[in-house]
Amino acid sequence: MPGQNPHGAGSAVSGGHDDSGTTGSTSQGGRLSWRARAGLFLAGSALAGPLASAVAHAETAAVAKAGLSISTVEVMQLAVFVGVTGAALLSAIVLIRERGRTSAENVELRSRVADVNAALRRSEALLNLRDQRVVVWASENKKPELIGTLPIESGAPEERAAFLAFGRWLMPRSAAALEHAVAGLREKARPFDLVIESQSGAPLEVHGRKSAAHILVRFVSLSETQRSQARLKIDNQRLAADHDTMIGLLEALKMPAWLRDEHGRLKWVNRAYADAVEAESAEAAVRDAKEFLGGQAREAIATQHKSHPVFEQSLSTVIEGDRRVFAVTDFAGADGSAGLACDTSAIETIRGEYERTVRSHADTLDQLNTAVAIFDTDEKLRFFNQAFQKLWGLDSGFLHSAPDNALLLDRLRSEGKIAEQPEWRRWKEGLLGAYRAVESQEHWWHLPDGKTIRVVANPQPKGGVTWVFENLTEKMDLESRYRTAVRVQGETLDNLAEGVAVFGPDGRLRLSNPAFATLWSLAAEATKPNVHVSTIRDLSDRQAVDSPWPGFVAAITGFDDERRERHGQTELNNGIVLRYAVIPLPNGQVMMTFVDVTDSVNVERALKDKNEALEKSDQLKNDFVQHVSYELRSPLTNIIGFTELLSLPTTGPLNQKQREYVEHVSSSSSVLLTIVNDILDLATVDAGIMQLDISEVHVDRTIAAAAELVADRLQEHSIRLEVDAAAAPKTFHGDETRIRQILYNLLSNAANYAPEASTIRLACRHLADGVEFSVHDDGPGMPPDVLDSVFRRFEPRANGGRRRGAGLGLSIVKSFVELHGGHVRIETGRDKGTTVICTFPDMPGIRAAAE
Repeated sequence: MPGQNPHGAGSAVSGGHDDSGTTGSTSQGGRLSWRARAGLFLAGSALAGPLASAVAHAETAAVAKAGLSISTVEVMQLAVFVGVTGAALLSAIVLIRERGRTSAENVELRSRVADVNAALRRSEALLNLRDQRVVVWASENKKPELIGTLPIESGAPEERAAFLAFGRWLMPRSAAALEHAVAGLREKARPFDLVIESQSGAPLEVHGRKSAAHILVRFVSLSETQRSQARLKIDNQRLAADHDTMIGLLEALKMPAWLRDEHGRLKWVNRAYADAVEAESAEAAVRDAKEFLGGQAREAIATQHKSHPVFEQSLSTVIEGDRRVFAVTDFAGADGSAGLACDTSAIETIRGEYERTVRSHADTLDQLNTAVAIFDTDEKLRFFNQAFQKLWGLDSGFLHSAPDNALLLDRLRSEGKIAEQPEWRRWKEGLLGAYRAVESQEHWWHLPDGKTIRVVANPQPKGGVTWVFENLTEKMDLESRYRTAVRVQGETLDNLAEGVAVFGPDGRLRLSNPAFATLWSLAAEATKPNVHVSTIRDLSDRQAVDSPWPGFVAAITGFDDERRERHGQTELNNGIVLRYAVIPLPNGQVMMTFVDVTDSVNVERALKDKNEALEKSDQLKNDFVQHVSYELRSPLTNIIGFTELLSLPTTGPLNQKQREYVEHVSSSSSVLLTIVNDILDLATVDAGIMQLDISEVHVDRTIAAAAELVADRLQEHSIRLEVDAAAAPKTFHGDETRIRQILYNLLSNAANYAPEASTIRLACRHLADGVEFSVHDDGPGMPPDVLDSVFRRFEPRANGGRRRGAGLGLSIVKSFVELHGGHVRIETGRDKGTTVICTFPDMPGIRAAAE
């Protein structure tokens, strides 16, 4: 410290070799070396100057006060130290203020980060909903990010790669549209809104947008209503696309096409149509209503559309002055029709020529008795005729499968149809050498079945071989079979009971059997072969009452273009009746057959005579009944009138017995008048002059009127009438008077057979095609033998009834019901009662009543 070496500190030493001075200097210099280092440390600081001055001044003052001597270097060192210390204090102050500001900013930033995190969580919650999924591209090179999920029923896969492969889970049309829209969004920032359809049929909405840093594609699952609208939109898009495609296709076709409205007017045609009708444009053709087809063709199409929506037919029309044939297809829908015409003139010409050539070639070869087979350069069977298939007995499927020649030979060998050869391989190779030969080769085959075949192999110029198999034994076989057939035919004809004669085109007899000569009483010389038909006619004309032989001669020797069969019947002088037939044969010959039908004709004549007698008897009965009915009606009317007059009090008093007589006469006359009226009604129906007065028939009123007419008879026997009209219509069309008469007859008939104190049920119900009335009684029912004749007239049967009527009630019912176009049926059985059911149509079609 200062003051420890006062003597050394206050002496000034010059030189530097004095030890005491050296020691003091060293000690003093060691104490100032720290200041020197501090001064050097802060020498470059901006505060070094002022601080150094202050420090130097302080040092000088301190040294002067202490009585010490301080050098300039030490002052500078002290100044630098003070400057550094001040700079450190100043830096600390600035740092403390900066830290405060930074802390405030950190607090604000933490608050903003918390808000951003909350917003991010809300966004992620919204994006992770089950009804939407978002594909996000952050940059062009990064893989897209998928956020959210779609419902399982939408058909969208959960896995990322499968979801981005749109073609795997979307319909092809939707996948193509979506990929095209996404490409436009990523490359040209073109937003889009689509409705797509998954392969499961669920519709989805897709929205594509591009922001400054991201590309977003959002898939949204729809609600049921939105789904229905989306399906409609998809269908509309599909239909619009299909419509544009079809219109484009029709415009590109060189075939006239057209669309018509529901009134048959043109509403669209393609360019080919306009060119065909020589119009400036398609619009001009529609505006001017230029028709491609003629009126008759359009009428034929319209007529066809009435029964079938599709018209397909070849029609001709004039195009540029030439008549051409078009294959026209026209479809008629609910709101119009569409048609397409294809020019088939050239095609039909070429096809016809080709078909004629092929048909002529095939027909020519098929007509040959010689078997022909054609093989191509690959030794495959390309053609065979029917004689070839018949010769070898091979199935058509095998032959049409184009077998090669070697396989065909092997099959013929395996089936035993050709003879076994000692060296089969060498024999086959020699045979197939025809494909490498230039000249034709000839072989002889002796088949196991005894046939001898001449085989000719003819090489073709363009390759292949035509094989000809000529059956030399077939001619002999045919001749043998022909002779056998002739003998069998002769024996058969000779033993037939029917007469048969065959005449050639020259009118000469080819063959006949003995029955022919016997039926026409001809001598043996007249039925020998080559006898002319005119000779037989001269002999046979005398045998028949009205000879048919002139017609036979005309049919045999005539030159009519169309040869027709003739059938008839003739009677001979001896009473025999012959039924004949003249039948043209394919080879220009004519065959005549004669059958003895005398017994059948006699029976038929007897039956006709009996039937005519019955008809006359029935007509006589009807005439008599009608005449008597007309003659009885007027007297009955008078009797009924006088009876009613006698019963009136104004005429005079009657005693009890007289009154009973008058009532009996009145009731009997009324019954007789009813019978007469029924007979007259039936006579009118039989004459076909009965006219129905068709009007609205009130069911309730008609039933009540009929019930009132039989009320007395029902009350007399304590019979109750039960009416069931709950299922009946209020009205239907018919003749009210005749229907009331029908119901009256049914109720009267039921009252006659119903037991005492029983119930008669009258029901009426509405059917799909009319109205049904039914009357049921609990009587004894009808046995089957009575049921068969119940509708016959004048056949009354008591069958347990109280009174025996005239037998006209049910006949009247049946006639009037059938006159309305309805029908009557009876359901009955022994001890089950009887139900009579009458069915009337809604709109009666009047027809003749059954007898």
